[in-house]
This record gives sequence, C-alpha cells and structure tokens, in this order.
Amino acid sequence: MLVTEMLKLAPSAQQAESLLATMRACNAAANRAAEVAFALRTANKMTVQKLIYTDLRHQFGLSAQMAIRAIAKACEAYKRNKTIKPMVRELGAVAYDQRILSWKGRDQVSLLTTGGRIIIPVVYQGRWSATAGATMRGQADLIYRDGAFYLAVVIEVPEPPREGAPSEWLGVDLGIVNLATDSSGEVHCGKGVRAVRRRNARLRARLQTKRTKSAKRLLRKRRRKETRFARDVNHRISKHLVGKAQDTRSGIALEDLEGIRDRVTVTKAQRADLHSWSFRQLRTFITYKAALAGVPLRLVDPRNTSRTCHRCGHCDKRNRPTRDDFSCVRCGFAGPADHNAAINIGRRAAVSQPYAA
Repeated sequence: MLVTEMLKLAPSAQQAESLLATMRACNAAANRAAEVAFALRTANKMTVQKLIYTDLRHQFGLSAQMAIRAIAKACEAYKRNKTIKPMVRELGAVAYDQRILSWKGRDQVSLLTTGGRIIIPVVYQGRWSATAGATMRGQADLIYRDGAFYLAVVIEVPEPPREGAPSEWLGVDLGIVNLATDSSGEVHCGKGVRAVRRRNARLRARLQTKRTKSAKRLLRKRRRKETRFARDVNHRISKHLVGKAQDTRSGIALEDLEGIRDRVTVTKAQRADLHSWSFRQLRTFITYKAALAGVPLRLVDPRNTSRTCHRCGHCDKRNRPTRDDFSCVRCGFAGPADHNAAINIGRRAAVSQPYAA
C-alpha cells in the first residue's frame, strides 16, 4: 500500500533562503519550458528538452537534473489541458528524485539547491516511516506552506494478509445531507459540516467587501481552516467505518461516484454544497485505511440504489417521495432512504466483481 507522508523540515535561516531561491529558479524555468511547449503544441519532454535544456541551465543556474525536472513539470501540466498555457506559481512544489535528494538516516535529508548541497533536519518524521517494513519510493516534493518547508514522500507500507472473501458486506451510501450511512443504519450527519461552510462563506464575503488590512490579515489567518475541518471529519468517519467492518469481519462496499458532478443538475442555491462535497476524499481515506487493516473493499454501480426496495426488489421513481423517505409502492415497505440505499449497495458488492480504487 502506497501512502503519502508530509515530513516537516527545520532549515536554518540561510538554508531556508537557499531553498526559496531554488524553488523560484525551478518554477521560473518550468514557466519558460511551458511557453515553449505551448508555442510548439507539444507535450513531448524530449522535444522540449532538446530546445531549451542548455538555456535553462545557464539562465536559471540549475543543475542538469533540476532542469530536466522543470521541463517534465511543464510538459505534464500542458498535457492535462492543451487549450491553455500552463502557469506555475513562484513557490510551487518542486520535485526531487534520487539524483538530487538523499537521506542521512530518518532525521536528516540532503537536498541539492542552486547553491550546492545542504543537509536539513527533519523534525516530524511522519506516522508511517517508522513502521516495520515501510520503505520510501520514488521522488519527493518540496513544499513551502505558511512559512514552513515540507517533503511530501511516498511510503510503501506492508499490508496485512487477507482471509479471503468476507461473508457480509457493509454497504455505505455517501451523500451531502448525510455524509455516510451504512447498511446497519448508522448515520454520519453532514449538518455540522454544511453549517461551518456556510458560516465561513458569509464571513469571507464580509471580509472581502471591507478590503482593509485587518480584514486581509484575518483572511490569510483563516485560509485552509475549513479544509482542515472537513478533512478531520472525513478521517473520523473513515476510521469508524473501517473499524466496524474489521470488528464484524465484513467487507466495505462503496458507490462509484466518478463524474457525478457532471451528471447531476442542482439549483443555484445547492451549487456550493455540491461542489464542496468531498466524497472523493472520504472514499480515498476509507480505501487506504481498509487496505492497511486488511478489510476488502469493492466499488459498485450506484444506479437506482436509492429507488430500489431492498425487500421486494421493485425499482420505481415513486418509491422515494422525498429526499429522506423511502416508501415502496409495491410491498409497502417504508424507512430512511439512505439506509435502504446502503443495504442495496452492500448486496450489489456480494455479487459484483471485486475492484477498488
């Protein structure tokens, strides 16, 4: 299982200046490479490299590998959307591979800068790096955020052996009003999350209208606060669901909601809720926690799970008269709509081919 860990660095003032200068140079070189890629309409790294490799090294003072990584960053950005010219932030993340990064134990790292190699202490070594059998894989990204430096590293953590296919599946219905409802009937309500988001939206609107120095200072102070809150909620929900499945020796069945924002049409008042719904993050957290706990996970087609009666199997749009209520027009069964959908999701996992993200 591959997990990403954010390791906090503690450079001296001089080392911090070297890292900032290196990030500025690498990102400026990436912007120059992006200009060439956009002008030539090509995302081929070798084509761009032949044209500007030498110029990047001399103009921005980069080493050979740094110049290559800057070109690769620009081409990858252009490949994602070829209709616009990519722009890299001045202090955007910079990729370090094994040629320009080396570890001196778990508490020190050697990084190449435009001024030479520097050895920086690692003050937070992460949760997984000390796990038995864990190994670091591939490149790391140097990130500068709120005055601190981090290394985002990929760590391969050994997964526990699985005991074969489970006899039962814990179906989980994801939503906006109820963030997660499982097939046992337990509901994780999203009312608190939506209240925080709406309160923050109103506060941001008021502060942005004032445009005073104190208002801008408060906006900077509060940025990412809402994101951290929602992330914490998703962590707690995913941990609880995986723990419940592990205790009952069940698998976890999730809806495959890929592309749902493009398929669903909502009113103007509901747009903010739809586009701030972090279902993908919750699914990612459940997926990696389940893998580390040895819990099987399957994704199922969510189509008509909320309209199908789990007792008689009848599917009808009239079965769901309101968002919260389910009432079967054939057998008369009535109950919470999300609970009914979660039961259907769990049953689909029992007969579907296994696949997980």
